[in-house]
Amino acid sequence: MQLSSGTTSEVDISGDCKVTYQAHQDKVIKIKALDSCKAERSGFTTLNPVLGVTSKATSVTTYKIEDSFVVAVLAEEIHALRLNFLQTIAGKILSKQKLELKTTEAGPRLLPGKQVAAIIKAIDSKYTAIPIVGQVFESECKGCPSLSEHWQSIRKHLQPDNLSKAEAVRSFLTFIKRLRTAKKEEILQILKAENKEVLPQLVDAVTSAQTPDSLDAILDFLDFKSDSSIILQERFLYACGFASHPDEELLRALISKFKGSFGSSDIRESVMIIIGALVRKLCQNEGCKLKGVVEAKKLILGGLEKAEKKEDLMMYLLALKNARLPEGIPLLLKYAETGEGSVSHLATTTLQRYDAPFITDEVKKTMNRIYHQNRKVHEKTVRTTAAAIILNNNPSYMEVKNILLSIGELPKEMNKYMLSIVQDILRFEIPASKMVRRVLKEMFAHNYDRFSKSGSSSAYTGYIERSPHSASTYSLDILYSGSGILRRSNLNIFQYVRKNPLHSIQVVIEAQGLETLIAATPDEGEENLDSYAGLSALLFDVQLRPVTFFNGYTDLMSKMLSASSDPMSVVKGLILLIDHSQELQLQSGLKANMDVQGGLAIDISGSMEFSLWYRESKTRVKNRVTVVITGDITVDSSFVKAGLEIGVETEGGLEFISTVQFSQYPFLVCLQMDRDGVPYRQFETKYERLSTGRGYVSRKRKESLVAGSEFPLHQENSEMCKMVFSPQPESSSSGWF
Repeated sequence: MQLSSGTTSEVDISGDCKVTYQAHQDKVIKIKALDSCKAERSGFTTLNPVLGVTSKATSVTTYKIEDSFVVAVLAEEIHALRLNFLQTIAGKILSKQKLELKTTEAGPRLLPGKQVAAIIKAIDSKYTAIPIVGQVFESECKGCPSLSEHWQSIRKHLQPDNLSKAEAVRSFLTFIKRLRTAKKEEILQILKAENKEVLPQLVDAVTSAQTPDSLDAILDFLDFKSDSSIILQERFLYACGFASHPDEELLRALISKFKGSFGSSDIRESVMIIIGALVRKLCQNEGCKLKGVVEAKKLILGGLEKAEKKEDLMMYLLALKNARLPEGIPLLLKYAETGEGSVSHLATTTLQRYDAPFITDEVKKTMNRIYHQNRKVHEKTVRTTAAAIILNNNPSYMEVKNILLSIGELPKEMNKYMLSIVQDILRFEIPASKMVRRVLKEMFAHNYDRFSKSGSSSAYTGYIERSPHSASTYSLDILYSGSGILRRSNLNIFQYVRKNPLHSIQVVIEAQGLETLIAATPDEGEENLDSYAGLSALLFDVQLRPVTFFNGYTDLMSKMLSASSDPMSVVKGLILLIDHSQELQLQSGLKANMDVQGGLAIDISGSMEFSLWYRESKTRVKNRVTVVITGDITVDSSFVKAGLEIGVETEGGLEFISTVQFSQYPFLVCLQMDRDGVPYRQFETKYERLSTGRGYVSRKRKESLVAGSEFPLHQENSEMCKMVFSPQPESSSSGWF
């Protein structure tokens, strides 16, 4: 300690820390900045601030002084933790120390010498130097089950039929903790012995453990040259994409696999897409200059420049959609403006994912040329995406004015779609709303003719939940062709914590070239499109490999004749979403740990039904989710163990249904977004155990049920649904005539 005010660095049990002294007449207060302490501590956290954890720590020590003697020392240290998006997951450690001067007596005489080490050795040669900084202490678990025994005790919960239950996710989380202490040989033994029903869930857990041993084991187990284990390979890759704290070794492993041969072209595509996701996460963690990241960047950008096949070009664009490399923007602008339909559309949707600072004037000039078709004719999907990029990135007065003036000159359904976009911006107070209102003061832009365009396309944004510190929003926009066939439906769910966004879910269903089925005329620029329908999903900021319902007229007809209404799975599995582990060295000498884990079982599926007989089409997107979050704070020593365990469980489902009846024009469209009832359970356990076996346990439990509901959309949709599902008139006579 020191007796004068000031700031300095000191080394103690917490590490090399910045401390501030405040000297008073009868006391000195020392404030230690615990977040500045430099010491080797194991731990990791989730990179995304929405899914992350906020922790705060304070340390204040007061020295009471009388007649130049320190008569008492009072120390208080607090470590607090809170999950950002769910603040009921919170806890803190409070550590207090009190030292009092009882007696004084003469100490040993001073010993002269040039070096402290020599003097200590002269006193007793058995003395050895130990670091003052608290050391990492690995406690051995006595009587704990082996990895195999742990797996056998939980595997029944991970059967496919049980994945919708909270117990499955809880078992998944506990097994990941156990896997993190396991060796490669143990993990590989379990993988080789498991049957095909439970193996996908085991692959999810092993990959999510994110240790060198688990990575080596899963890479040895999977054979990417074979097409017999595609489901397992896909589950491994998705778990890599959702990794909470990926390292360079994982990225290098995938790059190595990509350069090898594959039994499935879909898996090759998925590997490249996930490489893009890992590049993004490593760059967010200040790892953009790592050799593996630099190599992955060259692979993606070089692939875009040199791709000869359309399939390869689309693959690299999807990888860039995840990586969001600023260096890739010039290439995206080139493909957006000059590429053919699907390439141009993917390039513009990739640009749409970039943050506002990267949407420069040059980018917006290109988007304006695409929307207004200054150089070539573009598909509606490309033009509307270009307009969205302009309107969502600080549009100028003239940009907004030109977009508004274009309404009325566009194809029928595009007119209605752009009108709905503008109205949604105004209603939901999106940042561009101020500029839109300013332009609408001009009568030439704001008149009945422009704002009375009919059609069935729509756009709507609303709140799922809203609180002072967080919000959850949904948006649904649907674009139809002029003949009444779905062109694109786009469902998005965002989670916000303060101003930090997380793109939780995006499900896009696209269709094209179906006008020939009903002898309708295609819209401008879409006369020569092949018949196609597919689904693309983005989950927790990670773009997944799109799936195809049909591609080409022959494929369409064969599937229409043999089709069932069974949904096609887009993504299914167990995901480790929240992963925070923090080791603490308390000033008192005790060790503490703060851990938060969050996992979910998810099943997203989509289907598209088309009936020529009833002249009706229907698209469905189903999303089933089970979430479990656990928090664990422990203080451990040889004589006492104290802790707090917190848990939250919930299950829910969201279904989006679009029904179109095109037997007349304007055709009838009904959109429905339904949320199942959501049970919510919260647990809290506090405990303290002495080495003698004595202690206490306190348990609390709270349960509630959030009723199911149908999310509101615009009023026109409500009126249309009444017509689509109107009761059929009953016959007035029961006879033949």
